[in-house]
Amino acid sequence: MKLFATTLFISDLGRTKSFYSDAFEKSPVYEDTNSVVFQFGESLINLLVESEAPGLISPTTVATKESGARVQFTVQVEDVDAEAERLSGLGIPLVNGPMDRPWGIRTLLFADPDGHLWEFAK
Repeated sequence: MKLFATTLFISDLGRTKSFYSDAFEKSPVYEDTNSVVFQFGESLINLLVESEAPGLISPTTVATKESGARVQFTVQVEDVDAEAERLSGLGIPLVNGPMDRPWGIRTLLFADPDGHLWEFAK
């Protein structure tokens, strides 16, 4: 069993596509009028506009950004501090870090435009 894809519900496709392209230095592997997909190793991150979410998750509803964090993704990088500088240069604020964690890794945390949390770790 392996994780194939994760779908994140977003409010603005163009803004979020630009954010992911810049923050992760990636190009989409697929896109249409309602979604854009980026590949992370063997897994896909599907960014889907919120208005299309009910077709996937009904009768559950989409949570708002203001309701708080319920997910964090971690991406392994070579140099957390260099990534912090790069993100800062892009105008992407850090939620926390870079910091050394008690379990032996160095991390930083940032959020996409819809509040999904992403951690870079080494």
